[in-house]
Amino acid sequence: MKDFFKYMLASVAGIFVFIVITSVIGVMSIVGMIASESSPKDVSDNSVLVLNLSGNLQERSEEDLMGSITGQSMASNIGLDDMLDGIQKAKDNKKIKGIYIEAGMFTADSYASLQAIRKALADFKKSGKWIVAYGDVYSQPTYYLSSVANKVLLNPLGQLDWHGLSSQPIFLKDLLGKFGVKMQLAKVGAYKSAPEMFVADKMSDANREQVTAYINGLWQNICNDVSKSRNISVDDLNKYADNLITFSNQKDYVRMKMVDKLVYTDGIKKEINKLLKQDEDKDINTVNLVDMRQVKGAKKEGEEIAVYYAYGDIVDNATAGVLGKNTHCIVGKDVCGDLKDLMDDDDVKAVVIRVNSGGGSAFASEQMWHYVEMLKAKKPVVVSMGGMAASGGYYMSCGADWIVAEPTTLTGSIGIFGMFPDASGLLTQKLGVKFDEVKTNKNSTFGTPARPFSDEEMSYLNNYVERGYQLFRSRVAQGRHMSVGQVEKIAQGHVWLGQDALKIKLVDQLGGLDEAVAKAAQLAKIDQYYTSAYPGKASWMDQLMETVSGGNYLDNKMQATFGEYYQPFMLLRTMEQQNAIQARLSFMLNVK
Repeated sequence: MKDFFKYMLASVAGIFVFIVITSVIGVMSIVGMIASESSPKDVSDNSVLVLNLSGNLQERSEEDLMGSITGQSMASNIGLDDMLDGIQKAKDNKKIKGIYIEAGMFTADSYASLQAIRKALADFKKSGKWIVAYGDVYSQPTYYLSSVANKVLLNPLGQLDWHGLSSQPIFLKDLLGKFGVKMQLAKVGAYKSAPEMFVADKMSDANREQVTAYINGLWQNICNDVSKSRNISVDDLNKYADNLITFSNQKDYVRMKMVDKLVYTDGIKKEINKLLKQDEDKDINTVNLVDMRQVKGAKKEGEEIAVYYAYGDIVDNATAGVLGKNTHCIVGKDVCGDLKDLMDDDDVKAVVIRVNSGGGSAFASEQMWHYVEMLKAKKPVVVSMGGMAASGGYYMSCGADWIVAEPTTLTGSIGIFGMFPDASGLLTQKLGVKFDEVKTNKNSTFGTPARPFSDEEMSYLNNYVERGYQLFRSRVAQGRHMSVGQVEKIAQGHVWLGQDALKIKLVDQLGGLDEAVAKAAQLAKIDQYYTSAYPGKASWMDQLMETVSGGNYLDNKMQATFGEYYQPFMLLRTMEQQNAIQARLSFMLNVK
């Protein structure tokens, strides 16, 4: 028996030592690979930057730990920051001669983000370099990007989607009613359409008016850009959309000048080699966006300008995803802490806040507005608006020294609402739950699940929401140097395109992040500067823990599965964690 225990303990000890050594080696390997990934990369002569348009475009890229370990990217998201940075580096690198765009299944949260990429590609062309695009199938967003290319190639059996834009909001009032649930609403703003999904069965006249205005404005921008690049009149582009050329003969696309040539995939190499002025069968040196992260950019000289990224729903505290923390949100208290750090950092001479949000918690929006006010008292603050900076996204932005928006940014939506679920029908009628009560005061049972709000209780809530709206309106008036009356004429929850917001003084300038940074430098009175991105991305250890928990992975899969329906589903799931008073754009813009 002694020998048995002796050998058993020796075996356990051996297994323990093996696990420890294996873990140490594994961690060292990960650290080594990450260090290797971060080392500068040389670009070969006569190289081509490959932009593979597959996956989902989001405001900022996420580090791909598993991709670093396996050597294959596991991420399905492309960061707008990586895309713009990669194109700029390719423009400045003499060894990179052109860009090859490979159109695939690609989605983006907004046409404003696509417009920013397209503008960067057009600037790349102006430097004297070339762009070639190829697709088996061009979706409308990928064609919009690809149309800027010198050559647009299509598979002889390929397809090009060109159909115009539409918006089809969905309404869940009757669905909730089947479960005995209805939403009680207190809101300010005739155009404040966000709650309509839950309390109506069709669009209000005011919402229809603004949606019609912004999708027509978006489409006009798309047609103007494509018309300029492809030398096709806007009238013809609209005619093609009306005739649904998605199903046209491929040769007709060439006749329409939508594409330049029909080639099979084996012909792409020949086309690119012609532009590289080398033998048509020669192998092509390529780099991708991941490679470009390690390519040296311009040397950091001068003063630091911080670019702070704030994107996603605005919440008071981090909300849960399907499993674990949802990282795609603006957590009010975290942002306030970060802005305080930037305020106290004497090395940072100016701050550009990159906002891409349809809003959320009115409380968190007010707190961030306050910290922007404190920050700009010490150094210039410029806001760069992405796809949207509306409602709470505009609230946190309106106090900045200067606001820059893309022409197709959705902004404004100055209004708030409170939405409170009444599940008494589910509990009392569907499930047979009974309630009784004893109370000391008239309104002691306020918020009870046993019944909906009374008229008196709703009047209290409406007054509370009205005060929140008045505060929001006064913040805009103060920040934009307007009277409250002037703000009221353009408020009421009205959503504006960036190009229209400029005319009514909600923004100061049209442009992208580069223009915002240049303005920040001007306000800070500095000639030489470099930018640093904040907040820092997740460390490899945080990524490893998230990977082990499976939270982000499953959450991303749920988003991919449910698509546009994911957000309202998650809102219902996390409603008890949300602030009751919301400054939010529509839950689902649903522009296609």
